[in-house]
Parts: sequence; structure tokens; C-alpha cells
Amino acid sequence: MTRRPSPLARVLSSALAAGTLLATAACSDGGDDRDGSRASGITATQVAGRQQTPSPTATLTEDGAQAALITEADIEDDWTQVKDTEAENWNDSLVIGTVDVSDFLTAKTDAADCQRLMNSLFDDDLLGRPSGANALRGFQQGDSRLLYQVASYDRTDPQDSLSWMATLPETCDQFTVTEDGEQRTVQVIETSLPKVGDARQGLRVTVRGTTGGAEATLTLTVAAVRVGNDAITVTTGGLDGDEQDSAEQAVRIGTQNLKDVLAGKTPSPDPSEVE
Repeated sequence: MTRRPSPLARVLSSALAAGTLLATAACSDGGDDRDGSRASGITATQVAGRQQTPSPTATLTEDGAQAALITEADIEDDWTQVKDTEAENWNDSLVIGTVDVSDFLTAKTDAADCQRLMNSLFDDDLLGRPSGANALRGFQQGDSRLLYQVASYDRTDPQDSLSWMATLPETCDQFTVTEDGEQRTVQVIETSLPKVGDARQGLRVTVRGTTGGAEATLTLTVAAVRVGNDAITVTTGGLDGDEQDSAEQAVRIGTQNLKDVLAGKTPSPDPSEVE
């Protein structure tokens, strides 16, 4: 399903509507080393992911993509599923802005990567536009939101995008974006994910700024897991924090759902049965 705009930061729609948010970001220049390796921002998991090939027995269909979606029970807490049309149109102006090239030593190249990150967050296409079946589901909890997507990239290579994501904690550790004269500080760090799928990458993006004279901070966890040429992506967080635990649950159960669908199985309705 193609949609735009549908930003990653829709995590804040209610706050944005009230004009209370302009977010900020505080990030560290380090990151969790999930696989014991973090050379040049590319983890061992991702290098291995290029060499591994999954063994799905089916091509992902639209029905299969829908079947692989997670439910409220999968992420626990007090998440409430929203209508698909609402999730498709979640918008967050906080991630809109022009990256300040002067923040970078290798200005044009690094600034372009950070601009791509911000644009991809707004468009919800960190792995590129799906070339096959895709489906999404949105959940809300207070001022936080979670968007879960499953899609096929059979005519592109999702691993290229995962490898690019792995470089961002170093390339885009901290930078400034400007929109309508307002400056926001953005910080990016690597975050750990369950060791599932053929390759995976997690980021925490923090945006900090002011709006209406008030300071505000938006924190998001962004996760992507590849299974062959298919992948799941999760974007969650908001003013209350990054919702890392919910992201990990969505990744663990969502990856198993996708693997089951590709193997011609029906995903288990009981999340406790997923290892």
C-alpha cells in the first residue's frame, strides 16, 4: 500500500495538532553492539545477512502481508489499534527540515545521508518503496504511537538499506535541521534488537526543539528486520519515550509471523508461543 505523507513521527499527532511539539533530539555517538562488531557502522549481523538466504516456500502476497501483521496482544501494555486509514495519515512535521551542511566534516555526503534519514522517516520508507505486497497497522498509547509494516522488496535489495541504516549512528550522530526559521537538534544512536531474521538494524532518533516558546523532545525507536527479500519495520515512540520494549516485542513476534506466512503456515494467535 502506497502512502504519503505518513511520517515516522506520527507518534506525536495529538501533540502536534495542539502545536505543542517541535521536537528535539539528544543522542549519543555510540550504540549497542548487537553482534560484537561495529566497524564502519556495519554490524556482523548485516554482513552475515548478505550471505544467508532464508528458506521461504511462498512469495509474500497481499493476504499474506495482512496475516503477518501484529495485534494488540503481541505488544501488550495499553496499546490500542487504530483504523488503517488513520495510521496511513499520521503526520509529524518535526521530522521535516533542511539539514545544516556546516555540521559535517564531509559536508555534502554526510548531510545527504542525514537528509535521507529525515525524509525517509516522514515517508515511512527507510527500506525504500515496497516493490511487492505490503500492509501496515497502527497502535496508540497515550502520546506514543507504534506503526508496524510488513512488505516485499523482491525487485530491490532491502539489505542495502539496512547496511545504510547501520552507518547512521556514526555519520549522523548529531546534526541540525531548520524549518520555517526553527532549528531542531537531531541525534541518532544504534539500539539493540532481538536476534531474529536474516539481518536487522535498530536506531533511536531524538529530535529536540521549541514550539510556541515551549521546549519539547520527541524520541523514536526505528527497527527493521529482513527475511529474504521481505522485511518488517517498526517505528514507535513519542513524548513519553522511545518505547524500546514494545519495539522489541513487535520485532520478535512480527518476524516469526512473517516467517510462518512465507512457509505457508498460519501465525500463532498466542504471542507466548513465539520464542
